[in-house]
Amino acid sequence: MKLKGLRWWVLGLVVLITIINYLDRGTLNYMWVANTKLHYPVVITEEARPSLPYAVYDPVARQYALHNAHTPMVVVAEKDVTPQKDNTIEYIQRGGIAYELGLVDQHDPQAMIDDQLKKLYSYIYMFFMVAYGVSQLVSGKLYDRIGTRKGFVVSALIWGTADMLTCFATGIVSLGFFRVLLGLGEAGPWPGTVKSNAEWFPVKERAFAQGLFGAGGSIGNILAPVIISFLFIAFGWRNTFVIVGSLGIIWIIPWLILNRKMPKEHPWITEEEKQHIVSGQPLATATSEVAKSWSELLRDRKSYAVVLGRFFLDPIWWMFVAWLPIYLSNKFKLDIKQVAFSAWVPYVGGAVGAIAGGWFSGLLIRKGKAIAVARKIAITTGACITLPAMIAAAYADTALVAVLIMAFILGGFQFTIVNIQTLPSDYHSGKTVGSLAGLGGASAVLGTIITMFLVPYITTGNNWVLFFVMGALLVPLSVGAVFVFSDKRAG
Repeated sequence: MKLKGLRWWVLGLVVLITIINYLDRGTLNYMWVANTKLHYPVVITEEARPSLPYAVYDPVARQYALHNAHTPMVVVAEKDVTPQKDNTIEYIQRGGIAYELGLVDQHDPQAMIDDQLKKLYSYIYMFFMVAYGVSQLVSGKLYDRIGTRKGFVVSALIWGTADMLTCFATGIVSLGFFRVLLGLGEAGPWPGTVKSNAEWFPVKERAFAQGLFGAGGSIGNILAPVIISFLFIAFGWRNTFVIVGSLGIIWIIPWLILNRKMPKEHPWITEEEKQHIVSGQPLATATSEVAKSWSELLRDRKSYAVVLGRFFLDPIWWMFVAWLPIYLSNKFKLDIKQVAFSAWVPYVGGAVGAIAGGWFSGLLIRKGKAIAVARKIAITTGACITLPAMIAAAYADTALVAVLIMAFILGGFQFTIVNIQTLPSDYHSGKTVGSLAGLGGASAVLGTIITMFLVPYITTGNNWVLFFVMGALLVPLSVGAVFVFSDKRAG
C-alpha cells in the first residue's frame, strides 16, 4: 500500500497530539478559578415565594438569602451582589479547584483572595515549568537516541497518565506533584517535532511544517476553554482530568501504526515523495551522524540565537496560556462561561500567525533569499506585529477589545517563534537537531519561570498594565539576540 503525501499524514498526527497537549495543560488553567454568575429575582419576606431560584432581602441586616433548587440556602452581604435593572441581583459564585480544595479562606476580602490565588497558581506553574525545562533537555537527547517514533510515545504516555492521576489531588502538594509529572511528559513534542520535521521535510518546507505544528498549539488553546469549561460544568474537575488525560494515550495507537519507519525505509511512501524529501535535505545530513554535546553546542556562537531568542520570546506565549483565564476573570469579572467564549479568540490569531510565519520564510527561500536572511526577515516581521499590539492591550477597556488585540499579539508571536524554532534544523542535522532544540526549549522555560514568578507581584491590586509592559520589553530582546548571534556566513 502506498499513501500519497505520507509526510503530511505524519505531521497531521503531530499536530493532533499538540492539540491534545494543550488541552491537558489547560485543565488547571481553566478550572483553577471557575466562577459562575447567578441571577436571582428579589422578594421581600412578606411576599409569596416565586419559583426557584430567588433571593430574599433583609433590609435590617443588609443581606440576601439566596434560595436554589439543589443546594442549601446561602446568606450573602449586600456588598457582595450587584443589583440589576430588572429587579434581580447578580451573585458571583466562587468555584473551581482552588476553592473546592479549600486553598484559601473565603472569609477574607476578595481582593486578598485573588492575590493569594495568583501566588499559589504561579508556584504550581513554576514547578510545572521546572519539570518542563528538564524535560526539554532530556527529551531532546531522548528523541535523538531512540528516535521520534518511540519518543512521542514516551511523552504522551507520561503526560496523559499524569493528567488522569490529577483527579486524586487533595491539596496544593499533591496537585503540584501531578503537575510536575505532567511537565516531565509535555515538553517532548517541541524538540521532537523539530527533529521529525528535519526527517520528513526538505529544508524549504520545514518552517511551514513547523508553522502547522505551532498552529496545533493555537488550535488546542482555541478548543481548551470551550471543551474544558463544558466538561467542568457537566462532570466536575476530577472527571475532566480523567477524560482529557486519556486522549493522549489513545493517540499512541494511530501514531505507531502510521509512523513505522523513516522516509527512506517506509513501506507506504511513494518513490516520488521519497526523492522529494531526500533531495531537499542539506548536504551536511550525510556527515552529521554523531550528536554534539551540550558543551559543544554552548561553545558555538550561533546556538545562542536559539537559546537567547527563545529565552526572551517564549515567555510571552506562556504569559497568555497561563494567565489569560485569570486576567479575564479578575479584570473584567467574567464567569467560566464568559471566559470560555472569550479566551479562544487570541489563539485564532496565533494559528494564523504560525502558518503565515512558516509560509512566509519558505516563500522568501523559494524566491532565492538565503535561508538565514529569510528567517531574520520573518522574525522581524512578527515582532513588528507583536510589539505595538502588546502596548495597546495594556489599555484595553473591555474584554472584547482585549482579546481582539491579543489575537495580534499571539499572531505576531507565532509568526516569529516558528522561525526561531526552525533554526536548529538550519544549523545542524541528524542527531544534533533535537539536542539544540531541547537546549533552546530549556532556556525558554527558564525565561518563563522568571516571568511566572513576577506576574502575581506586578498585578497586585488587579492592575495588569505592567504585565503587558513586561511582554513588550521581551520582544526586542529576543530579536536582538537572533541578529547578534545568528550564523553570519549564511547571511
